[in-house]
Amino acid sequence: MVVRSRPKIRALLIDISGTLMIGSTPTQGAVQALAELRRSNFPFRFCSNTSKESTSVLQKRMLDAGFDVQTGESQELWTSLKAVQSLILSRGLRRPYFLLSETAKDECISAGMYDPNVPYDAVIVGLAPTLFDYDHLNSAFRILVGEDDSQKRCNEDPKASIPLIALHKARYIESSGHGLALGPGPFVAALENATEREAEVLGKPSKGFFETVIESLDCESHDSEGCIAVIGDDVQADLGGGAIELCLWRILVKTGKYRAGDESKAGVHPPDEVYDSFADFVFSLLSAHVAWTWKE
Repeated sequence: MVVRSRPKIRALLIDISGTLMIGSTPTQGAVQALAELRRSNFPFRFCSNTSKESTSVLQKRMLDAGFDVQTGESQELWTSLKAVQSLILSRGLRRPYFLLSETAKDECISAGMYDPNVPYDAVIVGLAPTLFDYDHLNSAFRILVGEDDSQKRCNEDPKASIPLIALHKARYIESSGHGLALGPGPFVAALENATEREAEVLGKPSKGFFETVIESLDCESHDSEGCIAVIGDDVQADLGGGAIELCLWRILVKTGKYRAGDESKAGVHPPDEVYDSFADFVFSLLSAHVAWTWKE
């Protein structure tokens, strides 16, 4: 276990897949650890890039696994799909081309006024293994370069205005019971390469995603002292990018997609701490939290 001198932590951003659960199975001690966090009134948010299923399906899977998760209009669970919903509304997108699962696509469509009679106005990519074939990727490519039939019927030149939007760019994921599997990142990279444009990433580890989640924490807490920590099993997709830019305290866990040596690979910004599991970190965190409270 790698340990640096930890500052006071005032809130925790928690990855789900690979950190709390692998598939639908909790990691060792995770259910109990989360219950202790809640009993201690320690502020936290769930932050998930899961795009293979809708937010409601993910929420139900967590409840079925035994996690104490708030339901309804709670500000506790933040997903990249919520970020897509917000973007669709803010930009007035009427017909994105989705490379998403059906439940994830339905969640996104419900956010706006989807109109199948207008030209495609965006390409949105998440984890959709059954759609990552030549025909679907080629359709996405043709939309991005203005060659789709729906665009040819439009008098405006759409080439410069069609955004490529990625829920995240994880290169690989942990497939329950099957080890590592390709994530959406390589397929997003293929579209970036073919169209010579960079995708806009909405989920982790984008700075905007973390800022939105942190804002929800700040609205509920009057304690501005200390730093915010983020915990996950992917040193780049969970703990890179915006987590580094915002100076979050970064904890890597050795569960899920973690493989020995991930934290010391060339080009990787090392995490601040490494723990065997989420539960191990929470035990350490709450012990330190009691000590900080006593000092105050």
